[in-house]
Amino acid sequence: MAQLALTIAGRWARIPLPLQVALVYVLARALTTTMMVLAALQSTSLSRFGADPGLADFVVGWDAQWYWLVAEEGYPSPLPLTASGDVAENAWAFMPVFAYVAKIVGLPFGSWGAGAFVVSFAAGYGACLALHRLLRDRIGRRAALWSVVLFASGPLAAMFQVGYAESLFLLLLFLALDLTTRHRYVWLYALIPVMAFTRPGILAFALYLGLHGILRLVHRRRDPLARREVVHILALGALATVCGFAWQVIAGVVTGDAGAYLATELAWRRNWILGGAEGFIPFEGWIQASQFWFAQWGLPQTGGPILLALLVLGAAAALLYAAPVRTLGADLRLWSASYLLYLLAVFFPQSSTFRLLLPLSPLWGAVAVPRSRVWRIGALVAVLIAQWAWIFAMYARGNTFWQVP
Repeated sequence: MAQLALTIAGRWARIPLPLQVALVYVLARALTTTMMVLAALQSTSLSRFGADPGLADFVVGWDAQWYWLVAEEGYPSPLPLTASGDVAENAWAFMPVFAYVAKIVGLPFGSWGAGAFVVSFAAGYGACLALHRLLRDRIGRRAALWSVVLFASGPLAAMFQVGYAESLFLLLLFLALDLTTRHRYVWLYALIPVMAFTRPGILAFALYLGLHGILRLVHRRRDPLARREVVHILALGALATVCGFAWQVIAGVVTGDAGAYLATELAWRRNWILGGAEGFIPFEGWIQASQFWFAQWGLPQTGGPILLALLVLGAAAALLYAAPVRTLGADLRLWSASYLLYLLAVFFPQSSTFRLLLPLSPLWGAVAVPRSRVWRIGALVAVLIAQWAWIFAMYARGNTFWQVP
């Protein structure tokens, strides 16, 4: 038995890395597809998808409908209004890159949904390769491959085969992080604008670039910082910041309403807050949401902000002191901190919270660092169970306010 294991390990080691990652990814997608088939079999007339939906229905379900609308009809001008005169939910909340790339790819198939599936599937594989490259010099090839296994099989792995922009954004993000950490800044001038118009989050990358620059300045004796690199970091930070606000400007120009984008985003938040949302105030969303959820759970609302503060402190402590996280290096910890701060500033946590945590996927490296086979297999089992729970809730059920991916 031991000899057989060694033989298998030896043959596996001789397989080129792209093919190893491809085998892992295809197996993970097969497991996800099986779960989605089971979810379809358990869907009822009470579900958003009705009884006996097909996998194609899942591909174009939920927010994929908005990307499809963008690809087919563009963005509304003027903004649609509710009966009460508030800005209604509309396509301005969804960036254009994924929608139009899926449309182009789908032309030979005569279907936007087919294009969306191909883009998500292919970008997911690319993201796996990019994640391995990002992590391998920090935690080793084997741990990096285990990180890919956990990433490809994670609780939100269904995103790799439905019409959401997450796969494409993660591919771009991992490439951008890898280029930054390797000090290959020039390619970022092309990546940053594409990232910015794929999904929200580029302002977090702008903050990360600033922190990256400070880190390099502090360590300039050990890691020399050339003048041209200073120029690149400052210019890229400015570019990311400009791109981060560009969509708001574009929405304002097209609709004639300077606050069009924020009003659109608040249209979703209004469904969760009694009395609606009057305006956007940074960091307010998490406080409101913590009170909302504590009320839903029958707990004192004052406990919500307290729990939120404890979660923030816990995340900060993990990024600063947890040994497995520290093995990832300062840059990936700075990115994680930047993105978490961004979410705290702009997001109202609700059913899609877990999906919005996907840009923290480099932290899978911290889970994969321990070399215990039992630990790694246990982690894989845990994420597969979580994946099934998520798919079952969002696709087999999908009939209450907290079952929206």
